[in-house]
Amino acid sequence: MRHAEPDVVIVGAGIAGGALGTVLAGAGFEVVLLEREKSYPDRVRGEFMAPWGVTELAKLELLQPLRDASALFTRRSVPYDENFAPAEAEARGLDLTKMHSEGLGGLCLGHPATCAIFAQLATAAGAILLRGAGDISVTSGSRPLVSCTYDGAKFEFQPRLVIGADGRNSSVRKELGFKVNADEPRNLLGGMLVKGVPSWPRDMQVIGVEDRFHFLIFPQGDDLLRLYGSYHFAEKARFDGPTRRAKLIDAFSKLSCVPYAEAIAASIPIGPFNSFSNEDHWIDDPTCPGTVLIGDAAGHNDPIIGQGLSIALRDVRLVSEILRDAKTGRRGPDFRPYVEERAERMRRLRITAQVVTTLRVEFGPEERKRRARVGKRVAEGQLAPLPASLIGPERLPPEAFLPETIERLLAP
Repeated sequence: MRHAEPDVVIVGAGIAGGALGTVLAGAGFEVVLLEREKSYPDRVRGEFMAPWGVTELAKLELLQPLRDASALFTRRSVPYDENFAPAEAEARGLDLTKMHSEGLGGLCLGHPATCAIFAQLATAAGAILLRGAGDISVTSGSRPLVSCTYDGAKFEFQPRLVIGADGRNSSVRKELGFKVNADEPRNLLGGMLVKGVPSWPRDMQVIGVEDRFHFLIFPQGDDLLRLYGSYHFAEKARFDGPTRRAKLIDAFSKLSCVPYAEAIAASIPIGPFNSFSNEDHWIDDPTCPGTVLIGDAAGHNDPIIGQGLSIALRDVRLVSEILRDAKTGRRGPDFRPYVEERAERMRRLRITAQVVTTLRVEFGPEERKRRARVGKRVAEGQLAPLPASLIGPERLPPEAFLPETIERLLAP
């Protein structure tokens, strides 16, 4: 058995774990990263970063490596929708470059590629990465204990801190008994990567509704697009079975409100089609003695508003700042500011996702009219939680998330 006493063991070397490992190793911490996967799979999510997440990247000094890796920036978001002719939708498009100080818009890059970049940066900064680690076990305490197997040998670590960054199905969270709160599932969201759409503008993303289908389209490099569709549980069969990839492309090909529908119809799937139930999961306090959770391990927002990466990077920044301040002051870290900020951040995003679901994944003639009515009110400046998903939840006043504010927004 091999034994070591690093400053930090991070379980999970995806985007959250890799980014935090990079920052901490660069600040002089001894960091060990444990990653179960030997290669990063296409998880059909985590490929759009909202403008406020790009700001977090910049604050962490991790933006340039993704730019160097040919990340795309969506400068405009066009609401192609059954309520508007395409030209009107384009005129209503949002300028995403105005949503944050970097002026770049939203960031689009494949999840496996981003994970690999952060893993490489972490090791270059001095972190030890064990990819393909198995049988990971964590015991909390003032001096926590982590064990795993790697390359046929058993390893044991006794760090000052364990950080759980191992995703939605976090084994660290389960093993240490964190209580997870959850909303009732609202609908399904499925996605797939396709190639062969060179005509799609590389700076444009789309979020819209037609008939009983809420759709989202994000560009990636070359001629790639990530397609997402949200629909009710009762219509699961619509995108189920061995031909589900063809069914998704067929749904996009029939969108009369999207001028590029024919181009998408000719696209070729190059990744899996996976769908997930949409709901929020959160933990009131993602810390226990010797352990702190970040990213999806600490609870995730309903992916209907695509906040996962931005949430994870905010977690990375706050936790890394607390640890660096503690190191400078030669004292133990106090994670209360992180716990409090994250609780309010997730509460606000939870409310935002609920409103978005009401607007975009409730279908019918009256719901269509409501969506148009609310869109006009927001454009005229009526207070709403909706901008939180782009500019960050803390930049809106608390009143934006009150029940009475939402009632006025949705009122007939």
